[in-house]
Amino acid sequence: MKAAGEGRHELDAVSVLNAKRTLHHLLEAAGISSDETEELLELVEAGAVALAHQEVEQLVGAAPEREGEAYGAGWRDGARTVAEAVGDLAERALRQAVAGRAATAPDARPPVRRMEVARAKAAAVPLYLSFTPASDLDPEVTDQVLTAVLGTMGAMRRAAYAGRLTEFATARHVRLERLYAAYGPGSSIAIHGRYSLVHSPTSVAVLERLAAAPEALREEWEAAELPPAWLDGLTAAWGAPPD
Repeated sequence: MKAAGEGRHELDAVSVLNAKRTLHHLLEAAGISSDETEELLELVEAGAVALAHQEVEQLVGAAPEREGEAYGAGWRDGARTVAEAVGDLAERALRQAVAGRAATAPDARPPVRRMEVARAKAAAVPLYLSFTPASDLDPEVTDQVLTAVLGTMGAMRRAAYAGRLTEFATARHVRLERLYAAYGPGSSIAIHGRYSLVHSPTSVAVLERLAAAPEALREEWEAAELPPAWLDGLTAAWGAPPD
């Protein structure tokens, strides 16, 4: 509850810009380029607007019943108008975040960038750890695998891939749990061989692509000259019937 005379607290434009500049300086000192930092900031900003859109959408059905139907109808119309406007802003912000990185054609797949790989890795690792303990895999190989995975998508889909990957892991939780128990760390299957990727956090992303875009994944896999046995092994493990 606000004290008497206290207004709403909001960041002004100067303070927002100061926070962005500070983050730029800190990440630059850590070796992150200005362009990569700006890309992350734009995605965060686009996400903030998208979350605001979800909040506004909830207002559509939140009209006070005690005010009567006429009031409620006006409330719903107003809330829908605002929700549509904020939704348009969210989409515009996302398109701006990937502008210059997305090809003109909606389904085109531009070259995968380092920051996109880093974001995919940040999404895949905690999901993998929810099923099985971490296991080592050459960092260079990890980047190559994730590059092949991301190569199956356009820039817009890559921007939202963390959410898609989480939805996949949630929907297929039981099946994934069985797969990692049978073939992953702690199982009788050795880390070296056709089931190597089951011991890697990248496996969650590869499995999602096997389910969503198997032909595109094989195309990118071959282009990256990754071992066919790895993909075949993961495909076999994913298709194995449960015990």
